[in-house]
Amino acid sequence: MSVLVLVLAVSAACCLGFGFVLQQAAASHAPRSDYLSPRLLLDLMRVPTWLAGIGLMVCGMVLGAVALGKGEVSVVEPLLATNLLFAMALSRHRTGQRLGRQGWAGLWLLAGGVAAFLVAGEPKGGQAVSSPLRHWLVIGVVVGLALLLTAFAKHARSGVSPALLAVAAGLLYGLQDALTRVSGQRLSDGGWAAFVTSWQPYAVLVLGVTGLILVQSAFETGPLRLSLPALTAAQPLAGIACGIGFLGDQVRTDTGALAWQAAGLAAIVAGIVLLGLHPAMPEGPVGGRRSQSLQPH
Repeated sequence: MSVLVLVLAVSAACCLGFGFVLQQAAASHAPRSDYLSPRLLLDLMRVPTWLAGIGLMVCGMVLGAVALGKGEVSVVEPLLATNLLFAMALSRHRTGQRLGRQGWAGLWLLAGGVAAFLVAGEPKGGQAVSSPLRHWLVIGVVVGLALLLTAFAKHARSGVSPALLAVAAGLLYGLQDALTRVSGQRLSDGGWAAFVTSWQPYAVLVLGVTGLILVQSAFETGPLRLSLPALTAAQPLAGIACGIGFLGDQVRTDTGALAWQAAGLAAIVAGIVLLGLHPAMPEGPVGGRRSQSLQPH
């Protein structure tokens, strides 16, 4: 792993983490009638806080795309998962909460899990899988799971809805990252002609907009601690699965390496959950009330 990829991925995580906090602060006041509707994005566009959060998220996605162009998905995705550390830092600054044992435990689990996975797995690039069947099978499983979770969330409308929507969005974002890498390779190898005539760039756009609606709906219906951990955990897992599934990313497969990789991924998820449930994470609208209309703030 090059230093450049590390810097790009961590910078992307910083922008994403800060952006998510600002987006949730605005989306938590959105009218419930916008739930899972494109109208939600149109309403939020009037809120400066949300626009600032989207600007940061776009910067993070651009930096992440550059990192994906220079490194493997299986390397970049665990580093992008550290966005929760930056979200925690901003939330802690806003709330004044100390990290405490839970915060420090989550921090070390997340950081240690990323390190363990990268060191044990030694991810490296390989030859992309040429089989269309395997390619579409992986994509179908990821998209199918996202659709299934969204359907459950839409009908449940309960306390689990934000987490279900966030997992669905994370799955789509992980797939988006993998297709972003493919799009970059098309542009590099065949120029703009090959880029605009391939389907991957358009799929990246559709996945990005769909994921954005799911994320904002999750932010709208529950506190950040219910949605951001699920989003942050699902995205790298889906990205790594796509990287290995059809991009040709390779990791060590001996028993010891696989055990450490599994332990690293488990530590990443555990750290994300601990940080997401920390008191410093915003709980949503003050007093649990929700505005019927958005006001710029």
